[in-house]
Amino acid sequence: MFIKTISSVVFAGLLMTSAIVTADEKPRVMIAPDLFSFEVMHDGEPMEVKRNQDPENRITELYATTYRGMPQPMHPFEPYDVETIGEREFVLYMMQAQNDKNIMIVDTRTIGWHERLTIPGAVSYPYTMMDVPEDRDWALDDFGVIKQSDGVYDFSGAKTLAMFCNGYWCGQTPAMVRAMLEVGYPEDKIKYYRGGMQAWTSLGLTVVGDAATVE
Repeated sequence: MFIKTISSVVFAGLLMTSAIVTADEKPRVMIAPDLFSFEVMHDGEPMEVKRNQDPENRITELYATTYRGMPQPMHPFEPYDVETIGEREFVLYMMQAQNDKNIMIVDTRTIGWHERLTIPGAVSYPYTMMDVPEDRDWALDDFGVIKQSDGVYDFSGAKTLAMFCNGYWCGQTPAMVRAMLEVGYPEDKIKYYRGGMQAWTSLGLTVVGDAATVE
């Protein structure tokens, strides 16, 4: 599996390990056993991604309500073999994307949601783009797909996309992924972060946007 092949390289080059905790210090809340924080580029600026270290921090009001729709299946794209990933796998893709242009972190939500709150390093490609042929071709071109003169898509250069939306219950990423699979996007190049923003914010991980709280 691709994520396993990159993990040793990523951790060797990019992770910032926790310092030794003394008796007077509070233990750090970690992302993974040896990963406290890492850096990504967002809108051309470096940003540190970590979990909020304030014991009193609470999840943003945007994702506080539990009155949502039905949760998505763990594997909603069968018979296609699209991998569903969790936070630690998603983080590895975020880190790898900093040096590998063939990996992208894709926010599939509508623009308003993306502007309010998103994950650092994520690029906005709303799922609705798949409904308009011109917008779909524009997105696919950014994803490394070439539309040939006969109208047939060439997926030989397709990028690996780690995609997310609002949460377990959100249908925006599933809708976009299904549309992409229908036109032939390689199933092994799509990674579905099912937890999305609800899971991300529940862990106190760094966010950006109009509704983000500046520490």
